[in-house]
Amino acid sequence: MDRARTIFGNEMPEWEYRKAIRNKMRFLRRYGDDSGETYKLSAKPAPAIGERLGVNQIVIGEDSPVKFNDKSVAIGNIRMGFGHYRISMAMASAAHAMGYEPYWFDLCSFEHSTGAKVIAGQNELYSLGSRLSQRSVLFNKLFWEPLNSEGFRKLSYNCCDQKTAELMVPVYRQLPKDIPFVACHVWPSQAAVHAGLTHVVNAIPDNWPMALHLSEGAIHTVQTPSAYFGYRTLRGMDKKRMLHPMPGTAIAYTGHYVDHELVSNVGQDCRMRRERVQQGEARRWLMSVGGAGAQKELFLMVIYQLLPEIRAGRAVLFVNVGDHRDVWTEMSSEIPEMHRLVTEHFNSFRETERFCEKAYDGDVRGIHVFCDNDIFSAVYTTNLLMRMSDVLLTKPSELSFYPVPKLMLQRVGGHEAWGAVRSAEIGDGTYECANPRQTTAMLRLLQKDGSVIHKMCDAICSAHDAGIYSGAYRAVRLAVRGRR
Repeated sequence: MDRARTIFGNEMPEWEYRKAIRNKMRFLRRYGDDSGETYKLSAKPAPAIGERLGVNQIVIGEDSPVKFNDKSVAIGNIRMGFGHYRISMAMASAAHAMGYEPYWFDLCSFEHSTGAKVIAGQNELYSLGSRLSQRSVLFNKLFWEPLNSEGFRKLSYNCCDQKTAELMVPVYRQLPKDIPFVACHVWPSQAAVHAGLTHVVNAIPDNWPMALHLSEGAIHTVQTPSAYFGYRTLRGMDKKRMLHPMPGTAIAYTGHYVDHELVSNVGQDCRMRRERVQQGEARRWLMSVGGAGAQKELFLMVIYQLLPEIRAGRAVLFVNVGDHRDVWTEMSSEIPEMHRLVTEHFNSFRETERFCEKAYDGDVRGIHVFCDNDIFSAVYTTNLLMRMSDVLLTKPSELSFYPVPKLMLQRVGGHEAWGAVRSAEIGDGTYECANPRQTTAMLRLLQKDGSVIHKMCDAICSAHDAGIYSGAYRAVRLAVRGRR
């Protein structure tokens, strides 16, 4: 079946189909053709999360051939920013808590494959666009916002992606056809279906329906009811005709994808936040800098605003710059007056773990900056810091769905807007603060008025009781369901 020609019963125009083929051929000419290769797969414990979550990382090699069993679950992902890795960690965490053995299957890690080279090239373009969108109002308004909200929404985009995903199939050849496969980006999902895998879940990250995320042949999971209806009807994906909807068997509303360690400790973590407010302790702020390194100017503005409160002992700031030390170097050079307040936690995940364990119910002051060259440690550090923080400062991306009070910063791409809408409606976060003035006003409110933190914690506990944060468990159950 050619999944680029017809998408959920909607036939693509011939010219769009031919365009998709030309795009695939362009990649082949640029990156080579490995369609005849059979990659030998081995496994090794994943850094940081290997011990914590029992995750094995699949790599190319013959040293220790991977041996799957009826408890194995593959977590398909790509390194594109931090978001898809973060969602993958949530799935791996849930699978581990449910008694399964998660295997990390990152298409980017097979760096000599054609598919990995394609993804790396596209990731460079996306990261550049994200950074430019924050530096140029005109670029953002005329190109980046329309591309992310409407360009990726078109069914024709999925046609093109399906052909591109065919280039990623060779690395799947040693996977059992019936292994439960939870994909946290559409390319691993599409490639898994093309490779003949039969138990594929396509975990859609965004709350804004886009054809970019369609992977016919997989079960699509969504985090919100509005996303369910939007994807079910393929809303707005072709403005010139009425489309056949997705069949009900192809999509499921699961709730938010959140790690077991965070879900199982929602009550305790919210109690700690309420106690800090009641006892007049310093407000704990967490700033997670995205993988693309965008929004640097906005982060600098936030630090300037918080500096007087940090000096006075009324606020504490945690900053995770992931594996982008150069971003922190640039930021710190802009605000030299904060240097005496800064403690750096660089390239020692064990030390970061010890710090978080001690600070969870202990005293902490100043500004603490975290950075690790290893991507697993870099991403999972935010998970550790969330549990001990009062407010997370984040753009409305994948972190919109996590059970921690949130101040929503300006989005990077139009598709992120609905993440803030979801959080604001649940009550576990603010609306999107679309400019510095709105951000400053909300920052001051959350710093001065502890009752707002109380309200967000109440909303988090209510949402937890309703099962809203249990989406990762449900996605894993869908993948393992009916396996022979």
